[in-house]
Amino acid sequence: PARPATAGAAATPDCPPPPGPAVVTPDDPRYADLVRRGNRRFVGRPDEVWLVTTTEQVVEAVREAVRSGRRPAVRSGGHCFEDFVDHPEVRVLIDLSGLDAVSFDPAMGAFAVGAGATLGEVYRRLYLGWGVTVPGGSCPTVGVGGHVAAGGYGPLSRLHGLVVDHLYAVEVVVVDRAGEVRAVVATREPDDPHRDLWWAHTGGGGGSFGVVTRYWFRSPGATGTDPAGLLPRPPGAVLTFTVRWPWDGMTERDVTRLAGNFGRWCERTAAPGSPGARVYSELYLYRRPAGGHTLIGQVAGERDARRLLDEHLAALGEGVGVTPVRQEELLPWLASVRRRAGEDDGKRWRLKAKAAYSRTGLPERRLAAVYHHLTRADYDHPYGSVGLNSYGGRINTVPSQATAVAQRDSVIKLFYLVAWDDPADDARHLGWLREFYRDVYADQGGVPVPGRADDGSYIGYPDTDLADPEWNRSGVAWSTLYFKRNYRRLQRV
Repeated sequence: PARPATAGAAATPDCPPPPGPAVVTPDDPRYADLVRRGNRRFVGRPDEVWLVTTTEQVVEAVREAVRSGRRPAVRSGGHCFEDFVDHPEVRVLIDLSGLDAVSFDPAMGAFAVGAGATLGEVYRRLYLGWGVTVPGGSCPTVGVGGHVAAGGYGPLSRLHGLVVDHLYAVEVVVVDRAGEVRAVVATREPDDPHRDLWWAHTGGGGGSFGVVTRYWFRSPGATGTDPAGLLPRPPGAVLTFTVRWPWDGMTERDVTRLAGNFGRWCERTAAPGSPGARVYSELYLYRRPAGGHTLIGQVAGERDARRLLDEHLAALGEGVGVTPVRQEELLPWLASVRRRAGEDDGKRWRLKAKAAYSRTGLPERRLAAVYHHLTRADYDHPYGSVGLNSYGGRINTVPSQATAVAQRDSVIKLFYLVAWDDPADDARHLGWLREFYRDVYADQGGVPVPGRADDGSYIGYPDTDLADPEWNRSGVAWSTLYFKRNYRRLQRV
């Protein structure tokens, strides 16, 4: 297919040039809203926020930052857990929210998605327009720009792989050694001289290589010219479920049994093509003051959905001495996606997150550490948790070095989180989560070192503690925890 260089639209009498760029400074009333984002621990104070609507405007913004010697950063949805965008040294912030178009590009034979689009809008437009989707995350307000660059996973990934497994091309505004700024399109075609730049965006992290302005998606092996056959088709309906086990009456044995059962179920259903791969679930183990533990998820497709859910819950509840409360609803697929739109996406909270990949269920020693920190008497905060997300399936059919996402044989992705609202409590809550994570992986220097049981961490949930020798005493670099052997190639790119 042809490889266009930029996304600029020519002005005609019927199609005026797009607005912008708008350059917002601290004295502009829009500024306060533009520097407020998903983690209230960090609020940026850039000299300028550039609101862009075309690739050319991004080139202009980056060129001005380079010319003036000021550090730029880029934001899509604003959900980064660390201060990569809001660091005090960032003086020029490029806001991509105006780059939100979703369309089919006949020249590329792929779907073009602006890097400022949110997942919810991408799902809606792809599905209503062509009946297709990409297997991304369940939070509809997350921006495509960072989600895809980190690898991207969600409820349909056990059936269809990661989002980047369907990434055909990427448009990136880059800067060369001489300070020249230009837009480059890189595809996965074997003869593309920029193919390594495409590969770097299949899990190398957002903002590391340039400013992404567009992604193109087409599944590998997809043929023909009908757009409806070029990406996965979601199920017509999904059986959504929420199941809650109350803390009242739960012993340590019950909690560790529940988590252990979840791990064993993930091991049994992680094979590609397993009937259990239609079930996606997240088990959140909460602090005792929160009142209980919650399982959420969905079964893809209406056929045998309740039987698969019954089997899943029976496996998790085996030997657990507390009866859960179960809610379920069969919904059209798009309605199930929209349901998450009204949920709190974290923008009112101060947050700290950590992550890990697990190749097996959690062993008893780790489950004991989990229980200890969920029940510590010296810490009364309810909003701390660890989530065990089902993984594997189609994800694990891709070789480790085929994409920048190196973790391709895990069965669980773990997500550690604490949320609070008072800055005066920062040290207390950060300390709890850091100690929690350190103790779970105490036999490996406090981090999930790639090996028989663990496989590092996820750059989509970044954690600067992995680069801090106080919390990472493993002797294994943060870069290895995130990228394993792929790091050297990312450096070359």
